[in-house]
Amino acid sequence: MRPPLPGSRPRSRSRGFTLIELLVALSIMAVMAAMAWQGVDAVVRSREITQAHMERLLRLQSVMSQWEIDLREVHDSQVVPGLNFDGATLRLTRRRPEGLQVVAWTLRGGTLWRWSSPAVTAMDALQEHWMRSYQLLGSEAGTLAMLHGVSQWQLYHYHQSSSSWSNAQSSGDLAGSAPAAEPATTPGRQDGQSPDGGGAGAGNSATPPVIVNQEALPDGVRLLLQFGEGGTAAGTLTRDIRLIHP
Repeated sequence: MRPPLPGSRPRSRSRGFTLIELLVALSIMAVMAAMAWQGVDAVVRSREITQAHMERLLRLQSVMSQWEIDLREVHDSQVVPGLNFDGATLRLTRRRPEGLQVVAWTLRGGTLWRWSSPAVTAMDALQEHWMRSYQLLGSEAGTLAMLHGVSQWQLYHYHQSSSSWSNAQSSGDLAGSAPAAEPATTPGRQDGQSPDGGGAGAGNSATPPVIVNQEALPDGVRLLLQFGEGGTAAGTLTRDIRLIHP
């Protein structure tokens, strides 16, 4: 073996990673990447759930605001009932700057719908819109889907005279006798016919009742909404509204 030359340095042997070391490093990086992805995915899912919950909450608040406005503007015209609930549909007459408007809230197919007629000032037009509320199919102009996933609903009335709540379908305080509502007539068709030439109840199994004794407007209305799976809310929603009589 030759001795090293004067002034020269011994060469060091460079050592790289082995295949096993590379595989271990790649495995560690893969585990860390999977953990990071799970964390990011959890954050995204949490944000989506929160956003969906906020949208449902805002929707529910908007619907309840419209419900409150409709009830606070109920008006007894003495021509048609100011407020009537038959178990499936709530019909009411609402005051508007342009006149009186018929509004119907109905539960159909797990969805709570709202229909509103144009505001009118003529008696026969108001009666015609009221009778039309018994023939709603869900595709009429002015119909909106308000809440989804509603399994059932119930209304209760409060009367100060009895200081108690009662089922809205039971008899309330009578406001006295009122003349029976007669369908509007126009030249060229017989009395009692609808604009399409049929009878007032043509094409509809539910015939509007003849108004003889109207019930006095209650002093309060309690709404109970029962939501099913996948509904806008969960459980039962209760909302009490005090009616303001002019």
